[in-house]
Amino acid sequence: MLLKGKDAVIYGAGGAIGGAVARTFAGEGARVFLAGLTRASLDAVADGISAAGGVGEISEVDALDEHAVERHTQQIVQEAGRIDVSFNLIGVPLGHRLARGTPLADLSIDDFTVPIAAYMRTHHLTARAAARHMLEAGSEVILMMTTTPDRLAIPFVGPFRVMCAAVEALSRTLAAELEPHGIRVVCLRSTGSPEARGVQWAFTRHAEAAGKTRDEFQKTMEDRTMLRRFTTLAEVADMAAFMASDRASATTATAVNLTCGLVVD
Repeated sequence: MLLKGKDAVIYGAGGAIGGAVARTFAGEGARVFLAGLTRASLDAVADGISAAGGVGEISEVDALDEHAVERHTQQIVQEAGRIDVSFNLIGVPLGHRLARGTPLADLSIDDFTVPIAAYMRTHHLTARAAARHMLEAGSEVILMMTTTPDRLAIPFVGPFRVMCAAVEALSRTLAAELEPHGIRVVCLRSTGSPEARGVQWAFTRHAEAAGKTRDEFQKTMEDRTMLRRFTTLAEVADMAAFMASDRASATTATAVNLTCGLVVD
């Protein structure tokens, strides 16, 4: 098992990506601490983990709340003794997703800046909280997630491209500062997975802006990849487990390319 004996916290564990990662981590032997806002979604993931013989513990946590994140992190350390892996997979607050599909010239300053600030706030809060406890132990991993707009000229993505670029920049800076303590920081960059409702919603918005159906837009984007398809949730989860494991001990300060050849490094 890749993660046997590891303690991992996943923020946004009730979502499609977070749930897939949590189940895979548990299947690889980790005790998984599931954090999110919606109890029912967290319960569903935890039940699946338990049914498969894994261990998943639930906490309702607002990952934009500094004190809530600090309290939750402290609780995990008190219970488990350490945090080996921290992975933030929360989405941008739904009210600001409406900025996608709108030309930048038509966006208000709030529609542009609020989601960027929220996204960077949550990633900084969760990474900072984990790092403070990891400093004493070393050999831990902070994971982050981005997607292709950071490296492509795609219209009508609102502030999303900036958000992805900022997260990758944050991960590299953190990696440089935490490397002396044995802490790795890695991004996963995927195409986005059509299995996730958020990706389906985004495709619909982009398709409307381009005058296409959602299926037509998705096919156009798939044809731009070398593999003629998008990254699956299972592929994201498997790579996250590998990057969180000691087998990836030489990897830090990078974005692992899971874009099916849409982005060529």
